[in-house]
Amino acid sequence: WKKEMEADIKRLKRERCFYMLVFEIFCMLLTPFLCVFIFQIPMSYIDVKSAVIIFISMLGTSIFLLMYYREIDKEAIKQEYELAAMIDSGYEHPILKDINDGITPYGDNLTVLELVKKYIAQKTGVRHNTAANYNFVINIIKKEEFGALRIDKVKLSDAKAWLIKLQADGRGYSTIHSVRGVVRPAFQMAVDDDLIRKNPFEFQLCTVVVNDSVTREAITRKQERKFLEFIKNDEHYKRYYDGMFILFKTGLRISEFCGLTLSDIDFEEKQISVNHQLQRTRDMKYVIEDTKTSSGTRIIPMTEEVYECFKRIVENRKKPKKEPVIDGYKGFLFLDKKDMPEVALHWEKHFEWALAKHNRIYKEQLPKITPHVCRHTYCSNMAKSGMNPKTLQYLMGHSDIGVTLNTYTHLGAEDAKEELGKYAKMA
Repeated sequence: WKKEMEADIKRLKRERCFYMLVFEIFCMLLTPFLCVFIFQIPMSYIDVKSAVIIFISMLGTSIFLLMYYREIDKEAIKQEYELAAMIDSGYEHPILKDINDGITPYGDNLTVLELVKKYIAQKTGVRHNTAANYNFVINIIKKEEFGALRIDKVKLSDAKAWLIKLQADGRGYSTIHSVRGVVRPAFQMAVDDDLIRKNPFEFQLCTVVVNDSVTREAITRKQERKFLEFIKNDEHYKRYYDGMFILFKTGLRISEFCGLTLSDIDFEEKQISVNHQLQRTRDMKYVIEDTKTSSGTRIIPMTEEVYECFKRIVENRKKPKKEPVIDGYKGFLFLDKKDMPEVALHWEKHFEWALAKHNRIYKEQLPKITPHVCRHTYCSNMAKSGMNPKTLQYLMGHSDIGVTLNTYTHLGAEDAKEELGKYAKMA
């Protein structure tokens, strides 16, 4: 290494002297040309003294430049010497270490935004809700300086600081959770592709930002009865009673409920066939999709009350001039004013406006009730009733028993007291 450095020093000196000599000759030839042809100074005005002064000035400038660049060369050579000495002592430069380990230097010059786009580009055939979430995350990253950082420059502390900034800027916990849910696997892809060594987003989100999201709690049996009684007796909202009752008593996802057709209701066997869901995209396109998970495809038995509700729904079903057909499915149970199937947003608004009317009339206020609260309430009620967790998992369409068991952990002191009371009587 040292011999090579010395050879480089000599080579640089020779090159620098050669370039300066060429520069001097060029300046000597250029001076009279500039004086006569450019500045149009007569040759008689240029005496020997002036020419010598011009030449000496240019020579001085050349010497200054030679010395200046020589110092730069010395510094560069010095750094190379130091690097060589470190290598001789066993030190391995990070870039050389990356190359030796098969890691692409500088993260292939990818920015965070470019990495996320590359990751998302490989997610083909996703549901429209997932695609919309990807676009949402990309739009957030585009607005952030963090998105322009080179991926190999992002450290653990940088990743944490960025998520903290997002919350400080007013982003909710659920939004930050969605962002990290895309960025973390994107960086993991970079690790797997040998672009970086570590994933800077491998940490627990709850240890970095405050979870300020509102948990959708199940309502009590008393609150459920009170709300359904109000709906049943209200002149306007009673038209939605059967649908709301079914949501409370079957635990159906709202997209599954909206996707139900006449052929999915088996009145003879008193069961509901759940094998698809209805969605509406942001551009108002109606689509039929598979159930959320493979476990979502199931047969749900009807209680007598649910059976009666479905009978009334079918009997009172709106008869459109032209039956809407969505991806080959027709006979949807609920249609809107335009004779199109009602979707999740319709029912969310039905609940919202009905609840607002109830709380305007009565002093005893009811908590927020949504289609998902109905599902959570059903799951909670079945758990309190002592239903086998595996049976409840099937009815709810949960792919992971842990999600179902989590409902049991939400039971409170009153539930524990009631359960102990049962065992005390048995003893």
